[in-house]
Amino acid sequence: SISKAINTQEAPVKEKHARRIILGTHHEKGAFTFWSYAIGLPLPSSAILSWKFCHVLHKVLRDGHPNVLQDCQRHRSNIREIGDLWGHLHDRYGQLVNVYTKLLLTKIAFHLKHPQFPAGLEVTDEVLEKTAGTDVNNIFQLTVEMFDYMDCELRLSESVFRQLNTAIAVSQMSSGQCRLAPLIQVIQDCSHLYHYTVKLMFKLHACLPADTLQGHRDRFHEQFHSLRNFFRRASDMLYFKRLIQIPRLPEGPPNFLRASALAEHIKPVVVIPEEAPEDEEPENLIEISTGPPAGEPAVVADLFDQTFGPPNGSLKDDRDVQIESLKREVEMLRGELEKIKLEAQRYVSQLKGQVNALEAELEEQRKQKQKALVDNEQLRHELAQLRAAQREGERNQGLDLLEKLKEELEAKARELVRAQEALTRTEQSGSELSSRLDALSAEKAALSSAMRQRDADLQAAQGLAREKEAALSREQQRSAQETAQLRGQLADKESQEQELQRRLLDEQFAVLRGTAAEAERILQDAVAKLDDPLHLRCTSSPDYLVSRAQAALDAVSALEKGHAQYLVSRSDASALVAALTQFSYLAADTIVNGSATSHLAPTDPADRLVDTCRECGARALELLGQLQEQQTLHQAQPSLVRRPLQGILQLGQELKPKSLDVRQEELGAMVDKEMAATATAIEDAVRRIEVTSGVQGLLWVLQEILNSCTDLMKAIRLLVTTSTSLQKEIVESGRGAATQQEFYAKNSRWTEGLISASKAVGWGATQLVESADRVVLHTGKYEELIVCSHEIAASTAQLVAASKVKADKHSPHLSRLQECSRAVNEMAANVVASSKSGQEQIEERGAILSGLAGLQVRVLELEKTLEAERVRLGELRKQHYVLAGAVGTPSDEDPGRPSAAPRSGASKKPPLAQKPSVAPRQDHQSLVGAAPPPAQLGACRGAGAGPSLAPGGN
Repeated sequence: SISKAINTQEAPVKEKHARRIILGTHHEKGAFTFWSYAIGLPLPSSAILSWKFCHVLHKVLRDGHPNVLQDCQRHRSNIREIGDLWGHLHDRYGQLVNVYTKLLLTKIAFHLKHPQFPAGLEVTDEVLEKTAGTDVNNIFQLTVEMFDYMDCELRLSESVFRQLNTAIAVSQMSSGQCRLAPLIQVIQDCSHLYHYTVKLMFKLHACLPADTLQGHRDRFHEQFHSLRNFFRRASDMLYFKRLIQIPRLPEGPPNFLRASALAEHIKPVVVIPEEAPEDEEPENLIEISTGPPAGEPAVVADLFDQTFGPPNGSLKDDRDVQIESLKREVEMLRGELEKIKLEAQRYVSQLKGQVNALEAELEEQRKQKQKALVDNEQLRHELAQLRAAQREGERNQGLDLLEKLKEELEAKARELVRAQEALTRTEQSGSELSSRLDALSAEKAALSSAMRQRDADLQAAQGLAREKEAALSREQQRSAQETAQLRGQLADKESQEQELQRRLLDEQFAVLRGTAAEAERILQDAVAKLDDPLHLRCTSSPDYLVSRAQAALDAVSALEKGHAQYLVSRSDASALVAALTQFSYLAADTIVNGSATSHLAPTDPADRLVDTCRECGARALELLGQLQEQQTLHQAQPSLVRRPLQGILQLGQELKPKSLDVRQEELGAMVDKEMAATATAIEDAVRRIEVTSGVQGLLWVLQEILNSCTDLMKAIRLLVTTSTSLQKEIVESGRGAATQQEFYAKNSRWTEGLISASKAVGWGATQLVESADRVVLHTGKYEELIVCSHEIAASTAQLVAASKVKADKHSPHLSRLQECSRAVNEMAANVVASSKSGQEQIEERGAILSGLAGLQVRVLELEKTLEAERVRLGELRKQHYVLAGAVGTPSDEDPGRPSAAPRSGASKKPPLAQKPSVAPRQDHQSLVGAAPPPAQLGACRGAGAGPSLAPGGN
């Protein structure tokens, strides 16, 4: 049948040959025999042969055994090679073969990927719903694959119609029918694909917005109009009218935007009328000149092994060989039995059909004969009436009416002759049918006897098959025991595998817990910096804060995805660990930079920024705590961290400098303006610091600080000059044919950074001069000088970085700018050092002066106490002298007694000691006052001695 179906004749494949090939695939449960014969066909030599091969393969795929699909998968390369070969040749059939092979390859790939759909594409709506599932991604992909499938089917039909001339009845010619025959299978496939795509499109529109599916709707509408045109053209051809009933599609495509339109959809149904059985002798699937004897085992089943070798290259022992041989014999006997039954049934059906047809034909002939007899009687009656009318007419109306009646009579006579001839022919055909019926009855009796003989042979074969089955059952029992042992070993392996799986899950969670704990420590450290006083001097820009917050938001998205993947598959935590590490770093960096940005922000935004950072840290720590426990792992919601991060991002954007919100065309003028203003501010600051340092009478400490500030101002002036030169070089080398304003507008972000850095340098220089003035006037603090020095160093680094982005790394101006930046940093360090040293010396001088003042107060207190004691001593002496005068006179005394001093000496007030004076030294190097002279100190001590009684009293 294969050689008769696939040949070089330009005629359609006969249905009986294709049906026998399909039955053969069901008998052998595959397409081994078909492919073993097909690979030997000379397909590259004839395009018609290749076209009919594709047609037969399409029918075998649709109606053959399900295992045919796997067999065709092994030969996909052969199909592709045939299509590519004829696609490169300019042959009309060759181009059709190229399109047909692409359709077959697409069909094989689709049904292998989706085994729920048989090759005939006939499934229920429940199976379609189960295959599509509830995942919208699967539904989307399945719809796209069905669209591709439908495109291949429609492309083949369009190619066939393009080669046919529809102006003539080509469908009745063998050449046209050869091309049109495969379209029957295309119509069957397209009707099912159309119904499935409508169902899937309504399901997609229930899950996704309409805008997302606009491309799907456009593609469906295009396929709908092509399919409707295809069905309409095929319905108009006579060739298809007797072979297939083609459904009619509606005038317009379904409205997927209205869900109720699904109820209006009617599934198109293709009907294949039953063909009259053909009176053909049974024949083999493949014509073989010599076959094996009946007693030898069949070799058809081993054809695949002979062609491709034994599976896995294994060797079989004698027992396995005997089992296989018995199986083959049983299968062969069963196949022959089924074949005999099918052939007998087919012959009986054919005979019954022929008998019924002959009986119907005979009945029809009898009816025609009866009708002819009735017509004959009617004609005789009419003839008698005409004759009577003729006689009456002759008597009444004359010769004219007689002539008219004669003509009618002759016409009726001719009709009677024709009816008699038809009756004669009918009787002859009835006799022939009777003879044929007798012959068929005899043939039926012969077939019945042959059938009885076949039944006897079949019973003998069944007895042999039962013996073979008994032997096979014993071998199966032995195999069952071995299978039980292998299943026991398999159960042990499965338990070991489960244990390893459990250990893997524990290790993955341990890695996740360790990563979450480390991330928690990082975030705790970042949150602690919000209250760290040492962090108050750290600053950051709002632009950098915005970039960090945006990166942290992206990390939250990655964390959500990794968390979802881990919940689906607990055996792989790599994605979640990586996302968690990145999130902890970026979130901590955002919190730290948010705190640093708040140090330079106004009070209200700074407080809100710090509170938002605290909330972000709390949410992040709560999330990390949930990720460390098995019970709360599925409750973790990384999206809760998104809101505080968005708040930080919004506050950072609000804190951006508003002075740079200018149009891009104004950036160029603004750069020159800001650079000129910076240069002017630097020059003014240099002049002011020089005037301040020229004041006479300053302490040497202040003079040293002012000298360092003057050096810093000169270094800043040189830096600004060099930066201006480098900027001009950058503009000239990068703008090309564009103007300077266009260059600044094109590089707006770089221009804004340059303007910001220039403003920061000018502001820092101005603040430094003002702080130096306040320090000289003793109204400022040395810390202000230190802070201004740090700000100038930071602004200088920003200006150098902004210039370095666009500058050539080998530019001499860039090298000088970097040297000037290092000089500014050194001068700023000198100002900081001199300010700290001067502050320490001034504090030490204040301590010395405060100690000296305390000593002077103590001296005055002691002098006051000494004066009071002197007065008291004088009173005591006075009383002593009075008492001594009352006792006796000096003349009465013994000459050896000492005499009293003169009275005037006793009553005279001793001189008071003078207050020590501290004369200020004019030398500025003396930090403390001079001590009292030794003479004064001695006078003080002498004044405190008072008169004494000398022995012998002169």
